[in-house]
Amino acid sequence: MFKSRKVCEGDAWDGVVIDKTRGMTDGSNLYHYVEVRLQDGTTKKARIEKALWETLTTGDRLVKEPGSPAPTKAPQ
Repeated sequence: MFKSRKVCEGDAWDGVVIDKTRGMTDGSNLYHYVEVRLQDGTTKKARIEKALWETLTTGDRLVKEPGSPAPTKAPQ
């Protein structure tokens, strides 16, 4: 069974990027993923847009607010 990594509008989380990956999981589209360590110590893998993925480095903080369509990079 497959697990969706797409971010839902109702999600809310805050964490630090620990890994960036990309892949053609369906064989025809290139998807961009980040693995984020949340404040409670757990990790979450999420699919994000290429433009955001390109600006991120390990250690950057991402914040996903409820109601927003995608996470945003928090200011340093």
